[in-house]
Amino acid sequence: MKKLFLISTLIALVSCSDFLDESLQGIYTSATFYQTDEHAMLALTAAYQPMTFTNIRNPLWVFGDVASDDAIKGGIPGDQSEIEFIEQFTYNRDNGFLGHIWQRYYEGISRANDVIHRLGPDVSPAVKEQAQAEARFLRAYYYFHLVNIFGEIPLKTEPAYTAQDLHVPVSSVANIFARIEQDLTDAAQVLPETAVSGRVTRGAAYGLLAKVYLFQEKYQSTLDVIDDLEDLGLYSLMPVYNHNFIAGFQNNAESVFEIQHLSAQDPFQGNALNQWFAPQTENGYFFNVPTEDFVEAFELTDAGVIDPRLDYTLGREGKPWINDNDFDPSWSPTGFIQKKHLQPLSEIPAGTKGDGDLNYVFMRYAEILLIKAEALNELNRSGEALDPVNLVRKRARESYLFDENLEGFGEIPDGLLPDITTTNQGQLREIIRNERRVELGFEFHRFFDLMRYGKTYAEQRLADTNFNYDQHRYFPIPQNEVDINNQINN
Repeated sequence: MKKLFLISTLIALVSCSDFLDESLQGIYTSATFYQTDEHAMLALTAAYQPMTFTNIRNPLWVFGDVASDDAIKGGIPGDQSEIEFIEQFTYNRDNGFLGHIWQRYYEGISRANDVIHRLGPDVSPAVKEQAQAEARFLRAYYYFHLVNIFGEIPLKTEPAYTAQDLHVPVSSVANIFARIEQDLTDAAQVLPETAVSGRVTRGAAYGLLAKVYLFQEKYQSTLDVIDDLEDLGLYSLMPVYNHNFIAGFQNNAESVFEIQHLSAQDPFQGNALNQWFAPQTENGYFFNVPTEDFVEAFELTDAGVIDPRLDYTLGREGKPWINDNDFDPSWSPTGFIQKKHLQPLSEIPAGTKGDGDLNYVFMRYAEILLIKAEALNELNRSGEALDPVNLVRKRARESYLFDENLEGFGEIPDGLLPDITTTNQGQLREIIRNERRVELGFEFHRFFDLMRYGKTYAEQRLADTNFNYDQHRYFPIPQNEVDINNQINN
């Protein structure tokens, strides 16, 4: 299947002879570059690049997983200690991982702004409209994560034409979300229903917009846009849960938006998470390791059969590992290692471990169903909320009917993940929250969920750390940004 190839630089060839007397050849400036359809697509491709996981400069997993109750840093003690400061909420503004995600995602915003505003009159109308719609989605994606991590941040919606344009004061969280909503609404009107794998589609815009509305407790708007997504008729749950995290099933019917990676490319386009999260025995760094608390969130039957999503998500003692060997709990300080971002050595050998070609699935249809269930429940339509949440549970238990690798394949174990029947709003709320946790575990969403659930819930779940909701709801703007932007008050 074709993938979107992500190129972050343009290679310019410059003549070596008579260079003092000749105009530079092959060098583009902002005044000469954005002039053709080819230029437009190259600029757009560059705007996709910062969302990839080609190196540590995109540490979304640190904030989504390690800062939550699902994971700890892992790794060799002392290695990348700044991650542990985030895990324990003992960080300061100089923390390098705050700077990494800030710089990376604002670079994505800058590149998206260039596509939206700089395309010249010779770019064909159809290409310009499409490129700008995709760029609006990308800008919304970057801002969605930045506002959930940092809160009040500078809202930059145009290219920086002068040095003074770099100095932008922070905007309110509400204004940032309003810009995200507008970008996604505008993009959805233009984006195609289907596209080359990795390119933004209308369904991706609807999906992210539904999540944006959910995070602001705009529940009816959430349901309205999910109706738009479902009317497309394009998305369904994969029969086997873990097919969403295997290279041979990428860009499948459940995928609403996933970020592409491809190994053995120059420039580099591989997924470095394959090394960052793998056991040391496989040339990995074993970061982002699951907690016992995460494991205990999965349901057991009376006979001791556990939700199959647990062993699809992580390795644990006594269970097969991804390389046809048994998992060794000594590989991890908690006794567990997540699987969703790892490939077997038969696909990516130890020598090139950091050059994986497994995509990052940002949004799956399963999450859309859980968003729908949550919105319905919060609108006191709890009876209607049962259908979408039970669809997610049904797929999980029916893995036994479709995955011949499961012990007991062919028959669903008695009492495994029964349909939810309660319509008590409070009880169902807790069930949906736990269902999000186990269904979406290690897909970099948990910390953001904890924060939107509120002070009491977040402080209870993070009680083993120094977390204080009033102090740590948002991370501080990195010190280097405070130093260079004179419109930000320290």
